Amino acid sequence: MTSQTITADAAGTWKLGDLPVHRLGFGAMRLTGSAAFHQGTPGDRHRSIAVLRKAIDLGVNHIDTAAFYFSSLRSANELINRALAPYPDDLVIVTKVGPYRNWAGEWGTSARPDELRGHVEENLRQLGRDHLDVVNLRRMPKYDSIAEHFGALAELREAGLIRHLGISNVTARHLAEAQAIAPVVCVQNRYAIDRPDPDSDELLRVCGAQGIAFVPFYAVAGEAGEHGATAAHDEEVRAVARAHGASPAQIRIAWTLHQGPHVLAIPGTGNPDHLTENVAAGAIRLTTEELERLGKLREKAG
Repeated sequence: MTSQTITADAAGTWKLGDLPVHRLGFGAMRLTGSAAFHQGTPGDRHRSIAVLRKAIDLGVNHIDTAAFYFSSLRSANELINRALAPYPDDLVIVTKVGPYRNWAGEWGTSARPDELRGHVEENLRQLGRDHLDVVNLRRMPKYDSIAEHFGALAELREAGLIRHLGISNVTARHLAEAQAIAPVVCVQNRYAIDRPDPDSDELLRVCGAQGIAFVPFYAVAGEAGEHGATAAHDEEVRAVARAHGASPAQIRIAWTLHQGPHVLAIPGTGNPDHLTENVAAGAIRLTTEELERLGKLREKAG
């Protein structure tokens, strides 16, 4: 399909609280390098900055990032600041806290509730902001309850450091737990066409019923996860891609967006050409038959 003039508004819009965003956004994780969580070769600074600026030119107004997205020489937040500040009025930057890495890049287990203010302030410094649009609490497996952590973020929201709150890597039970403390505007969970997950399926439904944005991550990567876009596409995906003159990755993005008007896509890349393709996927309209065909693939994977 021709992708040169297709912009992010083709995917439609949704709101994160009172902040309207195009449903096709951008994930910043891969800007800083090519290895898993970027502990390998750093990405090219000029190319990463060019990708971010091109994303804005293509109408992207929702960027997902985190202070722990960094390599030995690159920080996603600082690249965003360098490329885009002063920020467009309609740009919504979503960050996340919970996991953390020290300056050597080694992972800690998870931040304690009393440490979250420091993590929020680090995002503020790196991004050059006086408040954060949306902060997601990413639940780590060692914590069954998120109440204490989410409560700490709710206090920072009341203090004006955060505008809206979200949660990530959770179940419907965690969503209810968070909502008893403060409003939740988005839920981020792993979700892909060939990686069924009962918890995410339930959250997709619950969020849709409540008007909460559901934001899948690794939707294009599938089993490859943080290593990047998968090359292992089932024939069903390839066949639908051929019918649309699209790439299998574009069909994965399109399928994601077809799961509900409240579903947002945040595919990430450090490649300007891939960025253009990803944004163009927001214009793909799958037929009922194609959705059924891809749905059977999901059933088979389960």
